Amino acid sequence: MDFQLWWLLPVPALFFALGWIAARIDIKHLLHESRALPLSYFRGLNFLLNEQPDKAIESFIEVVKVDPQTIDLHFALGSLFRRQGETDRAIRMHQNLLDRPSLPADKRTMATYELAQDFHRAGLLDRAEALFTKLDGTPFEHPALGHLISIYETEKDWPKAIAATQRMEALAKQPYYREIAQYHCELAQAALVKPDRATVQAEIERALVAHRGCTRANLIEGDLARQEGDLSGAIAAWQRIESQNPAFLALAADRFAEAFRASHDLPSGIRLLKSYQQQYPSLDVLNALFALTLEHDGAAAAAALVTGELAKNPTLIGLDHLLEAQLLSAPADRRRDLELVKGLVAQHIKRLGFYKCEQCGFRARQYYWRCPGCQKWESYSPRRTEMPDGYA
Repeated sequence: MDFQLWWLLPVPALFFALGWIAARIDIKHLLHESRALPLSYFRGLNFLLNEQPDKAIESFIEVVKVDPQTIDLHFALGSLFRRQGETDRAIRMHQNLLDRPSLPADKRTMATYELAQDFHRAGLLDRAEALFTKLDGTPFEHPALGHLISIYETEKDWPKAIAATQRMEALAKQPYYREIAQYHCELAQAALVKPDRATVQAEIERALVAHRGCTRANLIEGDLARQEGDLSGAIAAWQRIESQNPAFLALAADRFAEAFRASHDLPSGIRLLKSYQQQYPSLDVLNALFALTLEHDGAAAAAALVTGELAKNPTLIGLDHLLEAQLLSAPADRRRDLELVKGLVAQHIKRLGFYKCEQCGFRARQYYWRCPGCQKWESYSPRRTEMPDGYA
């Protein structure tokens, strides 16, 4: 039988009719589902969209009472509880889900992760650790490792932090060498207090293997040598910071001054710090250089030093040092005025925020290797600034 083209004419109409029927069925199904949902559900969504989480929680609780089988809504409600700080209610919500014997495997894994977060937020770190550990090999392994690392940092369990971070490196395919080096430095710092020379040296080496640019490792190595009376070894260790990151010489400035003072070789210390101040100027290097110059060469030389620095980089701390040097050689009739000015400058210096986190902006007078605000490692610039608190 010959094929006729006109037989194809009804085909488009047939597909159109089938599509129209399917669409009508989907619309009816959607309408049926929407009518089945309680009004409280839509009120809760409306409150969420209007950023009213407290009212949204109450509306969703009504829905859960009507239909206890709404698993996804249980997850949403538990997350809202945790965000609002109601960790006890979040724990109960997620624990109830885990207690369901018919809960699907993927939902059980999700409930485990949510409950672990609840325990972490509540400060129940041992329970949180136990649950996060159970998530190895699941889709939640990566975020669970992040929480575990945070727990180990809080507990200062640095060996576990190292192991977890190394696993994170392999899983995330990105380097965490700075963090691992800092963990080894924490172990070295703790051993330095005991003192345990072998452990300090071993952890310093591990830190430098993880990150050759770890300036903290050389700071600690110099501190170990200084502790053992090896002043030349201490100075050599701190000098190696220049080849890693010269900005961190600011953190070693007072150490240099103390070591040269203890070795009775102030001229060498002055020469070294003066070269650093010329190449890598900082307030800390200037402070140490001023102290050594004042001690060895007298007030006039110290004043000349600070005057030259103020011409290049005017700072209140530099002015304070200049006034200090001038006071030592000023006649009695000028001393009172100089003391008054120095007192006013000192009051302003007290209100300055010296160190600033480059991640979150947290300011502190003390240098932190790990920011107390955002918990990031090496986020502080080692150079102090004279920017007052509250300024960008």
